[in-house]
Amino acid sequence: MPMRVAILGAGPAGLYLAYLLKRRRRDIDVHVVEQNPPDATFGFGVVFSDRALEFLDEDDPETHAAIAPHLESWHDIQITQGGETVRIDGVGFAAIERLHLLRLLQARAASVGVEPVYRRTVTALDELGPADLIVAADGVSSLVRNAFQQEFGASTSHLTNRFAWFGTTQRFEALTQTFRSTRHGFFNAHHYRYAPNMSTFIVEVDEPTFRRAGLDRLDEARSCALCEEVFAAELDGHKLIANRSIWRQFPQVHNRHWHHGHHVLVGDALRTAHFSIGSGTRLAMEDAIALDRALAAHDDAATPALAAYEAGRRPVVEKLVRAANASGAWYEHFAAHMRLAPLDFAMSYITRSGRIDRERLRQVSPHFVAAYEAARPEG
Repeated sequence: MPMRVAILGAGPAGLYLAYLLKRRRRDIDVHVVEQNPPDATFGFGVVFSDRALEFLDEDDPETHAAIAPHLESWHDIQITQGGETVRIDGVGFAAIERLHLLRLLQARAASVGVEPVYRRTVTALDELGPADLIVAADGVSSLVRNAFQQEFGASTSHLTNRFAWFGTTQRFEALTQTFRSTRHGFFNAHHYRYAPNMSTFIVEVDEPTFRRAGLDRLDEARSCALCEEVFAAELDGHKLIANRSIWRQFPQVHNRHWHHGHHVLVGDALRTAHFSIGSGTRLAMEDAIALDRALAAHDDAATPALAAYEAGRRPVVEKLVRAANASGAWYEHFAAHMRLAPLDFAMSYITRSGRIDRERLRQVSPHFVAAYEAARPEG
């Protein structure tokens, strides 16, 4: 009997795993179930660090070739604070429209005969039918993880800051962080283009500002208008575009164990990485690669393969999640950091995750470090 795999969720992790499994063995019976329609997406652009797609080029050059032409890329970060803009050179990123990425991955899955079932809400795991492997690619609110919380050692906590995702037709030439002090309190915008004439615009506020500005009481249209007022200079006459742009607190998902029986977690169902480091989608797709490789190495026997998947991938994931958590913690206190002078603020920002020190930064961003050190020759 061929192996039967049920994948819950048709985001990047679920679609890409389905493609990898069927590419490797056409006799594997792969079923993908998704509660949303195929053209549904929440948010706007997906951002990757500049080398984040190297893993894809090495393992799957065809999929890399399908995605790469649609990426918007840049090589600097801009930090605007206190009315001044500091450019940090050599820190590159690339972005793509989330819906377009999903369509590309849908096409890759279709190329090997995978046809996900959309608009089907699963409320109990037995609705998936018999399966040798059940993969939780169903995100932060994972049904699989919730069904076995104790067995996975699952926990979720939330950061205190609030954020909302918008889009805009304003084009930004680099990934930009704009920090602003207003009569309402402190605002931060993460903004970057993901298409020639479209950009993501994430607005973040601390908890006191959220209450003082009345964002807890404003509907989507009015909160959108308030954010347009705060960032009028950056938007330069362009409007913000809402798409379920509700104010949220970032969820930090953690699991002590990655698998239970023939159930396994991938992507945001397994762990979340703060959006400020641009690694969530990369992690999800790398999970798919690691799981497929583990299955291949163990002749598709779930028990040893899932143990190997966790043992091999956990150290890499935990290192990146530590950096993401450190970045999230920095943003929790961004209002306090704004007391720094612009160059000091930019240095605090770029070193926030603990992944880069001054010497490494000197190699990556020589112009920024030179300006920083020239402004403080004493050290």
